[in-house]
Amino acid sequence: MVKPDGVERGLVGEIVRRLEAKGLRLVAAELRLLDEQTAGRLYDVHRDKPFFSELVAFVTRSPAMALVVDEPEGGTGEGSDETWKVVRTLIGATNPRQAAPGTIRGDLGLATTENLVHGSDSAEAATREISVLFPDLPASLDA
Repeated sequence: MVKPDGVERGLVGEIVRRLEAKGLRLVAAELRLLDEQTAGRLYDVHRDKPFFSELVAFVTRSPAMALVVDEPEGGTGEGSDETWKVVRTLIGATNPRQAAPGTIRGDLGLATTENLVHGSDSAEAATREISVLFPDLPASLDA
């Protein structure tokens, strides 16, 4: 997901370009304003952390670009269960000052709290988060 700061800064195209340049295919995309309930479900794993309320307020302040990407058949051969690893590598460390050059956050990020993108941290998280953001998308992306 391109978070509101990425949309506000006009970086959606650049971020999608980097994902596609890595060989990932866009399966679903929607620019939308997340409501508090959806944002809360998306970030449920952080519910008990002190920054949860600020995180929800941030991702609901203006539109975000929700995305689902996958590896095409015949691509890296790793399959969709490994796509999250490719995306996390492209995104870079949470803190843009610690993110490697060449990563989205390393090249474009300005702050830890507003770090442009969200990427699932496991195949299970990706499945859950896709169901939150795209409930009508088939469970199997190969369908």
